[in-house]
Amino acid sequence: MGGTIGYFIMIAGILVVGYFFMIRPQKKQEQQVKNMRDSLQVGDEITTIGGIIGKIVSIKEETLVLETSRDGTKIRILRSAVRCVDVPAEDAQNH
Repeated sequence: MGGTIGYFIMIAGILVVGYFFMIRPQKKQEQQVKNMRDSLQVGDEITTIGGIIGKIVSIKEETLVLETSRDGTKIRILRSAVRCVDVPAEDAQNH
């Protein structure tokens, strides 16, 4: 009987450790990415998941229009395709 209780305590301990080392950090990272995508602004210079680099020129609900070159080439992408903000709009205006 005592061995069975010890076994269940050990399994519960492994599950708790697994949660804190694997699931919790992943959820935290997902929340950070969501916050970054929700805070995108016109003028931000971004990189997409596919490696396209551009400046946001307009934002609708789930889509963005990027200007990708000096000659004004524009493409429309999904908000979920943004990997990172390279230069926030405030910093881009100062350059």
